[in-house]
Amino acid sequence: MKNSWASRQRFSTLESMTSSPWALVTGASSGLGAEYARQLAARGHSVVLVARNRDRLDALAAELSALGVETQVLTADLHKPRDVAAVAKRLRDTEYPIRMLVNNAGYGIHGTLATSDLQEERDHLAIHVSTPMELMKAALPGMLARGEGRIILVSSVAGYLARGTYSANKAWGLTMARSLNATYKKQGVHVSAVAPGFTRTEFHQRMNMKVGMFPSALWLAAPVVVKNSLRAVEAGRAVTIPSFRYKALVAISALVPAKVHQAGA
Repeated sequence: MKNSWASRQRFSTLESMTSSPWALVTGASSGLGAEYARQLAARGHSVVLVARNRDRLDALAAELSALGVETQVLTADLHKPRDVAAVAKRLRDTEYPIRMLVNNAGYGIHGTLATSDLQEERDHLAIHVSTPMELMKAALPGMLARGEGRIILVSSVAGYLARGTYSANKAWGLTMARSLNATYKKQGVHVSAVAPGFTRTEFHQRMNMKVGMFPSALWLAAPVVVKNSLRAVEAGRAVTIPSFRYKALVAISALVPAKVHQAGA
């Protein structure tokens, strides 16, 4: 990593930090992550921005600073244990504690398990499962000690389907949120998974996925997804599907054979 919590940034210094609650967002350089950062800042949270693209993070930090909140930039590749450990260290900080952790970083990959690249599958598993697990493990003790905290796992409606390792990884988030929320909700810590469908971000372009076949009615707006998920975590709901149409599709998918889910995969 190029910088750490202890280093002074032009957007945030130890001397100028406010008493506003802190949120940490992974994958904050674009898409849902950037939208989480904007909406949390608008709600008065200071924000730690975590992603690989430093230029984008700096630009977003400048944008959020104009709202009057403090920001920190942590440049991190969450495939790398050393970088994950540095972010976990920030989550364990007790002087400027994190109230909300948004595990948003993620992406999709092509191919089936029989044909995909093994290292790519390892990285895919890490970004969706082992890294969020490690970051939650770092954040939870402090949240529980303070009797208050919020964690969001960005999952997907794919977690309800049988469509390869992406579905499997996203299903982990749904199960973990249900488990942790049931365990810690009475202690003031709410854990929620948000399961959107197709959302207008850079996600599909980065996969080089052709999306023209999908009707416009299936597409969600990132600000709506984020607004609904923040409302859900504050309400203490373990899982939220931020769209009636996708709630209906998930209900239907439970009634059809798993092989139907694979159509077009």
